[in-house]
Amino acid sequence: MKILMVFDFDHTVVDDNSDTWVIRCLPSQTLPDSVRKSYRKGRWTEFMGRVMKHIGEQEVGADSVRAVMETIPYTAGMTDLLRFISENKPRVDCIVVSDSNSLFIDWILQAKGLRDAVDRVFTNPAQFNERGHMEVSGHHQHDCQRCPVNMCKKEVLEQYLSKQSGGGVQYRRVVYVGDGGNDLCPALCLRAQDVVMPRAGFSLEKLLAAEEGVLARVSVWSSGADVLQELQSSLQA
Repeated sequence: MKILMVFDFDHTVVDDNSDTWVIRCLPSQTLPDSVRKSYRKGRWTEFMGRVMKHIGEQEVGADSVRAVMETIPYTAGMTDLLRFISENKPRVDCIVVSDSNSLFIDWILQAKGLRDAVDRVFTNPAQFNERGHMEVSGHHQHDCQRCPVNMCKKEVLEQYLSKQSGGGVQYRRVVYVGDGGNDLCPALCLRAQDVVMPRAGFSLEKLLAAEEGVLARVSVWSSGADVLQELQSSLQA
């Protein structure tokens, strides 16, 4: 039976927020107030649609956007961790569940030659339209009251595990690696033999400390080396 590694992306695989990093492709590297102040709580993906529309209207093309996204820094130790996963695919499956978008994640992983480490990416679909503007849409609809309107990571993870089980793939351990508030919900569906890894000093660590419904073992991480050690221990168990 395999180990399943589940990663958030922003402030986890990469050491920044990809959705705010993209603003660096603008000549001014700032958003006008009309866009910046249009955000509404729980509707970040809709906001990012307006951000990318503005970027397109400034005649910043796809190549320029991609070039900027490829400069986002990886979190310390994450490239080594993902390479280890690539080298151990017979024993390890790996998915990304992120509130970023499909283009950003693919570009960033491909820039380091790491896309093959990840079996599936579950995120908000993105594409360039006929005007050259990048469009972002929500990943799915759901009824969860904890999560942003465009994605419940718990539902994504449960559906993935169910599909894998239906195909005969069982995981003896799931290791969930994240940092933010939207990573709490999927942590609640983990089993006692699983591990949830919140990043030290980020909101998920505090939320888990206050949450009584988590069955999984909690293991705090500061770098990809900590996650790699946990994965290696799981493979040896």
